[in-house]
Amino acid sequence: MNMDTEEAVNLIFKERSRQVLDEGWTRQHDDEHEKGELAMAAACYAAPEKVFVERREFAICSPDYLDAWPWDKEWDKRDKHDRQRRLVIAGALIVAELERLSRIED
Repeated sequence: MNMDTEEAVNLIFKERSRQVLDEGWTRQHDDEHEKGELAMAAACYAAPEKVFVERREFAICSPDYLDAWPWDKEWDKRDKHDRQRRLVIAGALIVAELERLSRIED
């Protein structure tokens, strides 16, 4: 399927609408994610493979490399979607993060 920019943006817009209307991920809910979780989830969905981040519990401890997924595993649905669908979801999560940041600036 050849997709142009308008079609791609429409898919992202529809997914963002679905997230709000069907899943209930409202502005108020998104505003609770102050540590970049929406952007990190978008990165996880957009990546062709799992993304790992370095986490240290204490400065002197050796780092652990953990899946970058920011929420509980029950919310991780990356394996349920094909690559194109994951990219659309990632785009919608980026939109949610942009909206959240714009509300902070107001």
